[in-house]
Amino acid sequence: MTKKTAHIISHTHWDREWYMPYEYHHALLVELMDTLLETLERDPNYKSFHLDGQTIMLEDYLQVRPEMKGKLERYIAEERIHIGPWYILQDEFLTSSEANIRNLQIGHRDAKQYGGKISKVGYFPDSFGNMGQAPQILKQADIDVAMFGRGVKPTGFNNQVSEDASYESPFSEMIWQSPDGSRVIGILFANWYCNGMEVPVDEAQAVAYWEKRIPDAEKFASTNHLLFMNGCDHQPIQTDLSQAIEVAKKLFPDVDFVHSNFNEYVDRVREEMPENLKTVEGELRSQRTDGWYTLVNTASSRLYLKQMNADNQTLLEKVAEPLAAFAHQAGKPYPHHLFVYAWKTLMQNHPHDSICGCSVDEVHREMVTRFEKSKHMTEMIVNESLDSLLPQIDTMAFDGKRAVPFTVFNTAGYERNGVVEVTLELKRRYFSEAHPTVLAAEMKPEPIEPGVVIDANGNAIDCEWEDAGVMFGYDLPKDKFRQPYMARIIKVRVQAKHIKAFGFKTLAWVPVTEAGAAATAEASASLVTGEFTLENEFLQAEVQVDGTLKLTDKRTGHVYDGLNVYEDAGDIGNEYMFRMPQGSTPLTTKGVQAERKLIENTPFRAVIEVTHNWSIPVSADEMLKQEMLDIVDFPKRQAQRSTEMVPFVIVTRYTLDRGAKRVDVNVTMENQSKDHRVRALFPTGFTAETHVADSIFEVARRNNVPAGEWHNPSNDQHQQAFVSVSDDVHGLTVANIGLCEYEVSQDNKNTIAVTLLRSSGELGDWGYFPTPEAQCLGTNTASYSIIPHAGDVVTSGAYAEAYSFPVPFLVRQTDVHEGRFAADHAFLAWEGEGVAFSSLKMAEETGDMVARWYNLAHEPRALSVTLPAAASRFYRSDVLERAGEAIASADAQCANVDLGAAEIFTLGMK
Repeated sequence: MTKKTAHIISHTHWDREWYMPYEYHHALLVELMDTLLETLERDPNYKSFHLDGQTIMLEDYLQVRPEMKGKLERYIAEERIHIGPWYILQDEFLTSSEANIRNLQIGHRDAKQYGGKISKVGYFPDSFGNMGQAPQILKQADIDVAMFGRGVKPTGFNNQVSEDASYESPFSEMIWQSPDGSRVIGILFANWYCNGMEVPVDEAQAVAYWEKRIPDAEKFASTNHLLFMNGCDHQPIQTDLSQAIEVAKKLFPDVDFVHSNFNEYVDRVREEMPENLKTVEGELRSQRTDGWYTLVNTASSRLYLKQMNADNQTLLEKVAEPLAAFAHQAGKPYPHHLFVYAWKTLMQNHPHDSICGCSVDEVHREMVTRFEKSKHMTEMIVNESLDSLLPQIDTMAFDGKRAVPFTVFNTAGYERNGVVEVTLELKRRYFSEAHPTVLAAEMKPEPIEPGVVIDANGNAIDCEWEDAGVMFGYDLPKDKFRQPYMARIIKVRVQAKHIKAFGFKTLAWVPVTEAGAAATAEASASLVTGEFTLENEFLQAEVQVDGTLKLTDKRTGHVYDGLNVYEDAGDIGNEYMFRMPQGSTPLTTKGVQAERKLIENTPFRAVIEVTHNWSIPVSADEMLKQEMLDIVDFPKRQAQRSTEMVPFVIVTRYTLDRGAKRVDVNVTMENQSKDHRVRALFPTGFTAETHVADSIFEVARRNNVPAGEWHNPSNDQHQQAFVSVSDDVHGLTVANIGLCEYEVSQDNKNTIAVTLLRSSGELGDWGYFPTPEAQCLGTNTASYSIIPHAGDVVTSGAYAEAYSFPVPFLVRQTDVHEGRFAADHAFLAWEGEGVAFSSLKMAEETGDMVARWYNLAHEPRALSVTLPAAASRFYRSDVLERAGEAIASADAQCANVDLGAAEIFTLGMK
């Protein structure tokens, strides 16, 4: 009989913050690292330690112990401490596609500070579900093995799974395959990542310990190599492990006990892996379980954090990085160091217990500050990039017209229209001239001559404007002291049309007397066609008595009725999982009369406001508090909702722009209630067994009805930018900003339900940790967009509308001057049916511009990329943005690329 090998891998699973605030955990980390270094120095038989896959632990430790860097470098070089490949252990579904990539890039970058040794293991010990494109991402980073703790149901060798049981495996080892066909070895912690913790030195205890743990590991192992994880959450170092291993060797001579590491373990497993390993494909979200412990409702816990995160990610990856790349092409150095700081600060909020909103209140208060810090640094990068670009835009078309030019920038990656607002200075006087109160008094009475907005060809653009009086401002010159001033200003709103992807268009405010005959705008038909009906060339949106929307897609004639009903349900779960009280029925606003009024009606935008003065239960009943104190598991709780009612006011604004193919919705909720969940409902009426949701580098197809093992009445899911249901003839997509949880009903209506607010009073998991701030009392907001279309969201191209929705236009005043760029210009153009844009930036190592797209289709697609200026080379890159082979079908300005099914493609441009 072949001898078994017990691979004991020492580690600690380090939640940076969770049931205690960050600095409490930080102090424990310093103690742990001190003990680790002492143990490595004292005991040569203590072979190695895995630092949980995240380089931030080194950063946090050295913040307090900078003098220890030399020791760390030594043990990392000797491969006794294994680091990376990530910066932090993220929640994969609640962080964007690019955030997942930046996490990998910065983990690799940081490893170079310690000699370049990095653990090439895709480490996901406790992600609350695993992204389907992980194998492709890992393979592009030269990683061919993934370790994970959730997502696949292990059945054991003697409990063989059926052929159609896609997310079950008899073994802890399997093949994990992405939609593009990329495959890695997947190793599940079938006995969790603590099955080898606290190995006894006492012989009697050791016998009992190993007699249980060895068979438990053998039950799932496909080879003779058994994995034992020596550590757990914040687990201190087992300093006597060498002695414990010697005891085990003595007691169990038929087993070879080794203090191992993942490289050694995986190499041995690879040598013996059977050919009949199960292949699991795509997302691993515990699909074949009972559904009670997927932890999916962390997607709606403290939604304000998800919304702040979405804003920060969008600002970094869809605004600041492209703008800085454009500015670099125009001669400004790319601020890699500032981007690393902004991304790191943001990603310090991305660990799963942080971004999931499932920690104590103190943790999430600190997160808000980090979001603000990252945002402010990113805004600084944006402003510096704009400052360098504006002087290089030629605005001489407005010369001689007393014009006040302004430029509209579109960094979303898709050509689009939109209503923009800008404050324009008509006159400026510096404090050096007089006291500011004197300046204000002199400038306020100055009349504003009527004006109009024109483009560079002299054509008038629909606009509205108002006299905004006098405003304080200041310059910060690079070569002298600050320069405060007072300015005479107007506020202008205009519909900017056909703003090119990765481009800008310059417009100008000019006096009517200077505009000329060509600047007379044609009268536009009103967007208000009934008392509470909005209509443009594509859509008709009628707001009903109960505040719901009857939406007609004029392109197809299809009518959607009863959209945007609000639903309120009790929640006796916790920050991890939603649980509606048994036997209770949600309340809805269907049929509840609402107040409606038209609040905006311009040639280019109309808005109807709806107010629901609703009443809902004040909280759960008293039993819930006692069940929490008694640590009653949430699926077994008996609490109900209180009979006491409190006001719940919801104000909804429906916005329709001229030329828009969507209706935008903004919601404000005044929440005085606890222990509940609010959702917006969109009945599609389609006959469909599946739906799709935007996920990490893919539009993932998911079943409307869960597997037979699923007992949880809810089938909530994660989303990124949108969720969509289609019957292949018509489709309805709901895009969002930071609303990460949805469900598609399991009835024949296929209703999309998007969570807008969830209130819960405890952390959950392993004890009682009250979280009163997770009730989210006070004002809560939500923004989303309703997009009808023909066919599905990919073939119709509606995904471009959904991806553009969260990305802001940037508008900045300039002046009349010559420049190298035309008034209407794009830095890059691309075409690709069914292809989505992801990122445009400068690569740190090569210094080249890199852009990333991904194929939403599961069949090959063509991508064409054009630069306005010549490039010396187009080449294939990867997720680490390294230079690869040249693109064969490329000339000096254009590259044509054949994308594989579901391929994530990075293009380098030198």
